[in-house]
Amino acid sequence: MSENADKIRKEWAANDKKRDSGLKTPEDICRYDDIVYGSSKTEQVLDVYRPKAAEGKNLPVIVSVHGGAWVYGDKELYQFYCMSLAQRGFAVVNFTYRLAPENIFPAQLEDVSLVFEWLRNNCGKYGFDIKNIFAVGDSAGAHLLALYSCCTTNPSYAERFSFVKADAVKPKAIALNCGVYHLRPKNADSYKDLLGKEELSEKDLEAVTVIPHITKDFPPVFAMTSFGDFLKDQALELASKLMERKVPFTLKVYGSAKNPLYHVFHVNMKQEEAAVCNDDECNFFKSFCREN
Repeated sequence: MSENADKIRKEWAANDKKRDSGLKTPEDICRYDDIVYGSSKTEQVLDVYRPKAAEGKNLPVIVSVHGGAWVYGDKELYQFYCMSLAQRGFAVVNFTYRLAPENIFPAQLEDVSLVFEWLRNNCGKYGFDIKNIFAVGDSAGAHLLALYSCCTTNPSYAERFSFVKADAVKPKAIALNCGVYHLRPKNADSYKDLLGKEELSEKDLEAVTVIPHITKDFPPVFAMTSFGDFLKDQALELASKLMERKVPFTLKVYGSAKNPLYHVFHVNMKQEEAAVCNDDECNFFKSFCREN
């Protein structure tokens, strides 16, 4: 393991444990845990959450791609956030993917692809409305979700990855939260674990950069950042490219100078502003839902 990954896993785990202290599964949520979607029973697993009141109904789906600088995180760290989305009337798929540096790119992107394919193959069993599929991702998860969306809307980019099917499941709309969309050479040290190289060329970074691969067919986006988010400029650059490509989008910057909120505040279920943001995103998705 790299020194950087080890540091992130130790420090962030302590903060996340404190964040979620005392939280429990809501009584109105039905959960299906530890479903294997790949070949690994530990790294390729997912949960499904549904509101109990919707038993027997097909529900619109939200797939959540967790963050963690590509080297940290799993579905357990996102369970309370994802269950709160389910309480808003969705079936939610919350999954763990293979992390860097033990698994270099595109292993993470392949796992995202596998989850969407698993969703299609299991829509009847878990009551997924296959015509209304949405997705959220934050930080590194927003990066991976955006790359997957490029794969499903840009055939020339998809050709780089043999695991992307021609009829890959395409989300109807996505929410990209506090993400990184342009990997620049000046920050190359941050991406070494993901790509498994000590020296990164511009060509290496271009292959995993979202911005150049966005086309007019990219799904509608709810792009979120906050006043205190260290990646705020990335959201503005994303919005500029979406506008250039005429992709429908909403850009929200939450917080203020007095209440900056900081990076991925929306996954903290104890923070009032998280509920506001998550309401906004779910309402954005609902505006795209259509009846079967």
